[in-house]
Amino acid sequence: MFDLLKHPVFARLFSAQVIALIGTGLLTVALGLLAYDLAEEMAGAVLGAALTIKMVAYVGLAPVVQAFAQHVPRKWVLVGADVVRGVIALSLPFVTEIWQIYVLIFVLQAASATFTPAFQATIPDVLTDEAQYTRALSLSRLAYDVENLASPVIAGLLLTVVSYNWLFMGTVLGFAASAVLILVAALPPQTPSKERPFRERLTRGVRIYLATPRLRGLLALNLLAAASSGYVFVNTVVVVRGVFGGSESDLAIALAAFGAGSMVMALMLPRLLETKSDRPVMLYGGLGLGLLSLALGFGLTANMSWAVFLIGWAGLGLLYSSILTPAGRLLRRSAHAEDRPAIFAAQFALSHACYLICYPLAGWVGVVLGLGASLMLMGAIALLSAIAAMRLWPADSGGEIAHSHPDLPPDHPHLRAHEAKATHAHDFVIDDEHRAWPARG
Repeated sequence: MFDLLKHPVFARLFSAQVIALIGTGLLTVALGLLAYDLAEEMAGAVLGAALTIKMVAYVGLAPVVQAFAQHVPRKWVLVGADVVRGVIALSLPFVTEIWQIYVLIFVLQAASATFTPAFQATIPDVLTDEAQYTRALSLSRLAYDVENLASPVIAGLLLTVVSYNWLFMGTVLGFAASAVLILVAALPPQTPSKERPFRERLTRGVRIYLATPRLRGLLALNLLAAASSGYVFVNTVVVVRGVFGGSESDLAIALAAFGAGSMVMALMLPRLLETKSDRPVMLYGGLGLGLLSLALGFGLTANMSWAVFLIGWAGLGLLYSSILTPAGRLLRRSAHAEDRPAIFAAQFALSHACYLICYPLAGWVGVVLGLGASLMLMGAIALLSAIAAMRLWPADSGGEIAHSHPDLPPDHPHLRAHEAKATHAHDFVIDDEHRAWPARG
C-alpha cells in the first residue's frame, strides 16, 4: 500500500491532504477554546451551531461551487480553496463576537466544500489503475483516522508551551503547505467538458447519482454509516463519563478504539477487494454495523462491561470503514472523467445531509429516551438502510448491459462505435446518450 508514495504526483497530493487534516484538527481544538473564552458555559451551544453551519455549507454549497468552477483549472480551484481557508484561520484569533465565529466558519466550510470533492475527483485521474486507486482510498481512510488520534495529542503538546491562538497559526501553516504541494504537483490535464447551462451543471451530479442503482444503494449506505457513527461522534463522551464514570483519558481510549477498528479495515480492504466485489463487502459490512449497534444499545441498558464496550466500539469502527472506504470505487466507475467532479460533489453533499439528520437525532433521543434507546434507534435506522441498499443496488446492476437507442439517428457516433447495432452492450454509465438505467431482461 505504502509503495504508492513513490508515485510523485500522488505523494504530493497525499502529503497535502495529511498536512491540511492536521491543520484542521488543530483548528478544531483552538475553536473550542475560543468558544469557551467568548461564551463560557454556552460554549457547547456555540460549537453545536458551528457544526450545524458546517453541515449546511457542505450540503448546500458543494454542487453549487462545482457548477461555477467547472471550467476553472482544478489546480487553481484546490489552491484557491486552501488560500481562503488559510486566510479565515488567520482571522479567527481576532474574533471578539460570537456571530463573527459563525460567519467565518461558514466561509471556511464553503472553501472546504470546494476543496474536498475536487481533490477526491482528481485522484482517479492520477491513479488510473483500479488496484492502485483502491490502495489510495485505504491510505486516505488511514489519514483521517490517524489525524483524529494525532491532532488532539499535538494540540495538547503545543498548549503546554503556547496559547491556543498559536494553534490557529498552525492551521494557517498547514493550509499554506497544502497549497504549495498542490501547486508544484504535475496534475494530469482535465477532460474537456461540454458547455452546459448553469442549471444543468448544478443538477448533473445528483441526477447521475440518483439514476445509477449502485449509487442509490450507496446513498442508503451513507445514511446507515451516519446513523451508527453519528451516535459515536455525538454520544461517546456522554457514555464514557455518564455510564462508566470514566475520565478524559478513558474518553480518548474509547475514541481510539473506534479509530483503531477503522484503520484495521482500511489496511485489510485492498487485499479483500482483490477477491470480493464492492457490493458484498459494503452491504454485509452495513448489515453488521446495524446489528452491532442494536446489540450495543441493548448492552448499554444491561450494564455491559467497559471491556465489552471498547471491543464493540472497535467493531463499529471496523464496519464503518468497510462502507466508507470503497465508496470512491463506485463513484469512479459510475461516471465519465468529465462528470467525476460533479458526482463526487453530489456524494459529498448527500452524505453530509445524512449526518445533518443523524447528529441531532442521536443527541436528542439520547437526552429524552436514554443512551441505550438512542443507540438501538440508530441501529434500527442502520438495519432498515441496509435492507434498502440491498434492494436499490441489485446484484446484476453492473458490468455490460444490453440496451438500445431508439432516440438516436443511425449515424450517431455512439452507434457507429458499436457497429451501428440497434441493440448493443457495454459498461453502462449515465451520460448524454444514456439518461436512464435499462431494465435487465
